[in-house]
Amino acid sequence: MSSDFDCIVIGGGPAGMTAAIYLARFRRRLVLLDAGGSRAQWIPRSNNHPAFPGGIEGRELLERMRRQMARFGVAHVKERAENLGREGKDFLVEARNERFAARAVILATGAVDRVPEMKDVLDHVRRGTIRQCPICDAYEVIDRRIVVLGSGRHAVEEALFVRGYSPDVTIAFPSGQPGPDPDESAALRRAGVAVLADAVQGVSCDEGEVRLDLGAGRVVRFDVAYSGMGIAPQTQLVADLGPQLSSDGRLETDAHMQTTVPGLYAAGDVVTGLNQIAVAMAQAEIAATAVHNAARRAEGRSLGR
Repeated sequence: MSSDFDCIVIGGGPAGMTAAIYLARFRRRLVLLDAGGSRAQWIPRSNNHPAFPGGIEGRELLERMRRQMARFGVAHVKERAENLGREGKDFLVEARNERFAARAVILATGAVDRVPEMKDVLDHVRRGTIRQCPICDAYEVIDRRIVVLGSGRHAVEEALFVRGYSPDVTIAFPSGQPGPDPDESAALRRAGVAVLADAVQGVSCDEGEVRLDLGAGRVVRFDVAYSGMGIAPQTQLVADLGPQLSSDGRLETDAHMQTTVPGLYAAGDVVTGLNQIAVAMAQAEIAATAVHNAARRAEGRSLGR
């Protein structure tokens, strides 16, 4: 087993790397496990992240953060954490043939977007034709033809949200998914959001347009599509520890980003809250500081309790 650490950070996205940078600057012994799946890498260009007036592409942001981590000597292990358990007061994390032990863990495993079934969907996400976050980038599609793909309250709320950016918004439902209920239909009608009556049989992108196949040769076109299908929080690794989850399946935390499992902290999109890079970073800063302060108390170097 590897030598003990003060903290194991799991996840190599903006939250995980922020936590690692803070812990390193606190002079804590840490290791960051990174499976390489941060969904920030699919961001074509973020224009609402502070301090980047020209915007920043997701992969560039991640690379900048990796260089910053390296500057402070963070142990960056590019492997997936496969198992997480407890042994006495320690957390044990397994990754392939290695095991890591620490008194604290910061989980920053994020979430996976549910996207339309179509060829090369992530390429189209990178190009900005298929979009996932209207809070992030609806400003960039002002007055364009927008379709929201999805079903249920989440998709309806997303369609109502983007209606503030364009007069031409449609909500469409994949084949096999229910349409809006009466209350949702009324809200969409009041907002001027069109409801596509026919179920979508297929989605494709061609020459910068989104094409919805309605069957029998019928096709409707839009400038951009938002995936209103929600996300899948990546909490499987800690399921056996039994942390409390919110109604959307994400981790509940206290003001210090600690879950209901003592010593297990979480930050980023795996946590209940707003899915934004700046928010994920702030949560990670809080979690890392809490880990450091808990360690100081255990070492007798703090008056706090």
